[in-house]
Amino acid sequence: MNYQIIHRTTYDYSAPVTASHHVARLKPVDHPGQVCEVFELQISPAPARRAERTDYFGNRLCFFSIQEAHQRLEITSTSRVKLQAGRMPMPRSSAPWKTVAGLFRDPVSPEAVDIYQFVFDSPHIRSSPDLAGYAAVSFPAEGSLLAGARDLTRRIFQDFIYDPRSTTVATPLEEVLEKRRGVCQDFAHLAIGCLRSLGLPARYVSGYLRTRPPEGQTRLVGADASHAWFSVFCPGEGWVGFDPTNNVLPREEHIPVAHGRDFGDVSPVAGILTGGGLHTVQVSVDVSTV
Repeated sequence: MNYQIIHRTTYDYSAPVTASHHVARLKPVDHPGQVCEVFELQISPAPARRAERTDYFGNRLCFFSIQEAHQRLEITSTSRVKLQAGRMPMPRSSAPWKTVAGLFRDPVSPEAVDIYQFVFDSPHIRSSPDLAGYAAVSFPAEGSLLAGARDLTRRIFQDFIYDPRSTTVATPLEEVLEKRRGVCQDFAHLAIGCLRSLGLPARYVSGYLRTRPPEGQTRLVGADASHAWFSVFCPGEGWVGFDPTNNVLPREEHIPVAHGRDFGDVSPVAGILTGGGLHTVQVSVDVSTV
């Protein structure tokens, strides 16, 4: 499947911004089954300085500074991606989850160190007995890892209500678990917290989701979405993705952009600025086949 993605973020400020420094993570990652063939990033006003590098997790970053007064900032990325779905893993034939958890207890073998970092707490995700208790239903003592992750995905989809007004990026997982409401970011964090509470390595994935209009309705340009899901490491399979917001395994309609410990490692646009007063932000995403 070949996709073109146009992601536009616009900030309007109530007062002039005299200087600002930003980082953008908007280029879809290359990995087995996915290649970003074309990427263009347009920024207005034009930055005085701009540089690119790859971060610790392998995500592509663009740093830029604007040193002229402005009350509007527009960042538009255009990507063309070739995506080929890989082999679907067989959850019930994967390794027992307790065996996998045992691989990531001290001391770990040198080849497991890169994976081991995704067992620990991160700024937005803290392991807890409550999260372990919620996860335990999906992970019986003799159960397999991927079967457990698949069941956890199903239960989050069934037990939680998608509600964009219920949380912010700062809402703690304990509150999400209690209120049973949130958005894709919350559900990914929740699943990761559950897995890490059992000693299993899990990471956060940000990207795009191709959406389809209801039958008989016209597709709306710009109405697609940035999205978030999670992946768990399984020996013999590598990182395997799960989408608890939609109760699916990501395949041909999920386009990864970046991965990290939690949302803080993969935020599409972040920055600091001088001035600006209050601001509003508008985001539109268009995912189309080409």
